[in-house]
Amino acid sequence: MTFLTNMTRSEGDPKVITSGPSSLSSYDRLARNLGWFSIGLGLVEIFAADRITGALGMHGKENHVRAFGVREITSGFMTLSVDKKAGLASRIAGDALDIATLATAMRSDNHKRDNAAFALLMVAGVTLLDIIATGATTARRKVQKGHGRSYGERSGFPQGLQAARGMARKQFEDQQAIQGTASGLTKSGGGAGG
Repeated sequence: MTFLTNMTRSEGDPKVITSGPSSLSSYDRLARNLGWFSIGLGLVEIFAADRITGALGMHGKENHVRAFGVREITSGFMTLSVDKKAGLASRIAGDALDIATLATAMRSDNHKRDNAAFALLMVAGVTLLDIIATGATTARRKVQKGHGRSYGERSGFPQGLQAARGMARKQFEDQQAIQGTASGLTKSGGGAGG
């Protein structure tokens, strides 16, 4: 990755030798991966809807699959955004729609019912990951909101406000003393020529 970073830098910029550890938690990475998965799946659903419905024995549902693809891409982008909670929630709602749709393929006259059962199992697994990522994101937000840091006692001055006032007073008094000495020398004629 540092190779790509260095390619984009100007000639005089310092080179990146190594990068540090990621600041993303494992749940952030899970959400990011689910977002990219959602975009990829959505593209497949849009461009290969005929193959998907054929493999599941759901001919005639191609437009449903394409609409689900658009939904997946939208959910993926929302999941990759800063506020990933809405994207993860939309993924769970979409998973429920996918499960309901796949359940219609489990009828006894569908000779590709095994494929539909496998797809149902896969969607259930992804749904579990979506629920885990949503729960972790929600729990972390509650912790951040409920136990956030209070900076009310901070003044912005390294040794506190009183020390800053004391230093300002001392600088003012020193400046007055220097000006007093300079004006005393001028009044007494204690200059070099006099």
